[in-house]
Amino acid sequence: MKHNWIFALLFSLIVSQSAFAGDSAKEAEYRLAASIGDTDTVTRLLDEGVDVNTGNQFGVTALMMAIQNNNIETTALLLTRGADVNAKAVAGCTALTFAAENGHSALTAMLLERGADINARTRAGWDSLIIAARYGLTDMVEQLLYKGANPNQGDKDGKTALIHTAEKGHFETTALLIDRGADIEARDNHGTTALIMAADKGNLRVMDVLLTRGANPNAHDSDGATPLIWAVGQGHLQAVELLLRRKADVNMADNDGVTALMEAATTRNEQLVKLLLINGADINKKDHSGRTAADIAKKKRNKKVITLLNGES
Repeated sequence: MKHNWIFALLFSLIVSQSAFAGDSAKEAEYRLAASIGDTDTVTRLLDEGVDVNTGNQFGVTALMMAIQNNNIETTALLLTRGADVNAKAVAGCTALTFAAENGHSALTAMLLERGADINARTRAGWDSLIIAARYGLTDMVEQLLYKGANPNQGDKDGKTALIHTAEKGHFETTALLIDRGADIEARDNHGTTALIMAADKGNLRVMDVLLTRGANPNAHDSDGATPLIWAVGQGHLQAVELLLRRKADVNMADNDGVTALMEAATTRNEQLVKLLLINGADINKKDHSGRTAADIAKKKRNKKVITLLNGES
């Protein structure tokens, strides 16, 4: 038995809240036992008639709690006793999404073998693959892809697993997803590609993987902004250098006519202004308001940038 003073304390707290949760004392004890891996208590309470699928006020079941805490023995017991592998919590989470979020590969495999829906999604539209990708769990991503997970399924914002992993900077997971069929040019609801996302975050190793595998360095989002414009706007010098080496168009403008050079002038970044000029940025281009980069620099009262744009040393 794993009963101890911690169990007693937690149990007393849960039971004291059971009226609010709509639980009986036994149901509360049952879920707590599952969460700490007390299989003897779980077995006893199930034998006494507790519903194996009873959930708390958030719809979280004993199976989900066992998985959150990586309790393999308890998980196996609950599945044997008829736990619904595809039950959903209020937020749309399932046992499989909990396993993915917590990085439990063995439990993921067990759930998939018991019929877990690999396409089940949370309220945010995240399936287990997206969750594993966000956390950079490359082995789990590979496992889920092998079992048939769709690498191009987007969440409610249209962000695919590849865009998520690019945002978080997981370059190994990025490479695996592309190699297993992820659309390198997939876009979210704002037109953002994985490369644009990586450039915005300054995730160099992800950017290198994407560019090496053929990502378009001049892709633009719904506002017309390119990876270069995003990298400049965030002040990511090394990301800008990488994009320029990989043939990013230094003079491409967004929907407002703003170029990377104008963006650098707006952010008062002297290093980036110099780098862009060296790589052929056109100082005479105007945005849709008729302003050049020099006009913007003057408005910002940045004398050093004005000097650079005027060709003075």
